[in-house]
This record gives sequence, C-alpha cells and structure tokens, in this order.
Amino acid sequence: MSLQNLKIDHSWTLFLDRDGVINRRIAYDYVKSWDQFEFLPDVPEAIKMFSRVFGKIIVVSNQQGIGKGLMTEPDLQSIHQRMIGEIGHAGGKIDAVFFSPHLKSDGSVMRKPNIGMALKARIQFPGIGFKRSVMAGDSLSDMFFGKRAGMKTVLISSDMAIAKQHARQIDYLYPDLISFAHAL
Repeated sequence: MSLQNLKIDHSWTLFLDRDGVINRRIAYDYVKSWDQFEFLPDVPEAIKMFSRVFGKIIVVSNQQGIGKGLMTEPDLQSIHQRMIGEIGHAGGKIDAVFFSPHLKSDGSVMRKPNIGMALKARIQFPGIGFKRSVMAGDSLSDMFFGKRAGMKTVLISSDMAIAKQHARQIDYLYPDLISFAHAL
C-alpha cells in the first residue's frame, strides 16, 4: 500500500522519534547538550514538508540519560527548545516534545514501546486520533509504540532484514526522513 492511499491531511498527526531520526544518535551515549546535537541530513527540510501535510507534529523520545543522572531535565529542555527553533527557522514546526526520563528497568508506561507519551499528547491535543496518526522511528520500540496505539508505522532504516522479520509491525520503510517526506 502506498502512503498516498492514506489520504493524509491536516486531521492527521505525525509522531517522530528523535535520536536516529531527527538527529544523529551517539553510540553508547546520550545527546546531553546542544553542542552534541547534530541534525541528520535534510531533516529540517523534511519536517518543513511534513508541516504542510500533517496538522500536528509531535516528538516522542525515550531519554533515560536523565534517569541515569547523566543529564538533567533542564538540559534536555534546552536541547529541545533549540531543536524546535532551528526547525522553525527552516520553515517547519514541531507542536510538542514528550519524553520519558525513566530507565528501561522501571517499566514505566511513559517509556516506549508503552504508549504513555501518545496518551499524554492526546490529552494536550484532544483532536489527535491515533487511527489518523503515523509513528516514524528507527527502532522496533518505536514500531511497537505506534502499533499499540493503533497508528500507521514508518521505520526509518535501510535494514531490510529487520523490516522483513517484523513486517507486521512495520507498515512502511524509508532509509531517511527526507525519503519519507517525498513519498507523501
């Protein structure tokens, strides 16, 4: 099925993972300051394109670096404010950022693949309908999050093996965010 068959319009919401989708993931570490934040190629342009199509764009991100004491919530908020500002300067928008500071071992409903952040987004934006939402992320955790909430899922990866192995969780596969944007 083509993304164009979904008839995405401003009644739809795009949920985006952050690390590995919007910015370069730091292997075995966390983005703890703006100096470490690096947009992946063409991401501001992709989000500008998404902003013309989707009514809401929400970032949902597991940030257990806070739970591990490696960074603070104000550190993370500062990164997100700068990220939103840079996206805005490029002509795009992010309506909200939700994050889970919890450790994986905490089992929090707020941590993906659980859907607490999606539910929190719907409380803040009551017009969000999960059947009219897309979750784009680079991990199976993101795909499970999307499917559990009833969303369409887009895996941002070039790993065909994962896509084939988990075909029920992944509706669409694109190597990067700009390729996904162009598919709309």
